[in-house]
Amino acid sequence: MERQQELAAGLEKVRSQVTTACADAGRDPAEVTLVVVTKTYPASDIRLLAGLGVREVGESRDQEASAKVAESADLDLTWHFIGRLQSNKARHVGRYADVVHSLDRLSLVGGLERGAAETDRRVRCFVQLSLDGDNSRGGALASEVPALADAIAASDHLELAGLMAVSPVTWDPDAAFADLLAASEHLQRQHPEATSISGGMSGDFMQALRHGATHLRVGSAVLGQRPPLG
Repeated sequence: MERQQELAAGLEKVRSQVTTACADAGRDPAEVTLVVVTKTYPASDIRLLAGLGVREVGESRDQEASAKVAESADLDLTWHFIGRLQSNKARHVGRYADVVHSLDRLSLVGGLERGAAETDRRVRCFVQLSLDGDNSRGGALASEVPALADAIAASDHLELAGLMAVSPVTWDPDAAFADLLAASEHLQRQHPEATSISGGMSGDFMQALRHGATHLRVGSAVLGQRPPLG
């Protein structure tokens, strides 16, 4: 019961902050999807979160994600894959993920499409954009986004959701998410359906909401400090 109370308190605080930020920005909180990132936390936390009304769950590692999907098969959840995706894992992720936030290379498109086709599912995909041009940490260059978006849109089992980005650690988050919004508006000129923006984590989701984010990837603000790895 103590853990459930901790999760309920964290969830209520974040939801209240989302409501406040949306009011300040003249936005409707109903247009914002809160993805609770449960990486490194046990599947028991996911079950407690589901009891608190959480339906959007984020994971970043294929092995951990697929195990939790199996353990939580009786729950009505939408699974978001948010971590950097390896080409050799794309097909497997495409078999269970409902949404992928980190598509940043053309080599991932075919694998995701095959996995989704094998399970007769549709997977919504965000193109991950590198805002500072350093794609060593993941993210496509701005010049690469159009080809990625076209490839997703042309796939039978993938849908183009929009753009995702992580605010670079040395940047002001407001400036980062303003750039992401501008990139999203540019993408929508070629792909009007790509209206979603995945931006904002526990430390900067308030700023992301000011600049049109529709999907927030929030972990520690809801679940507390992550348990040590290993």
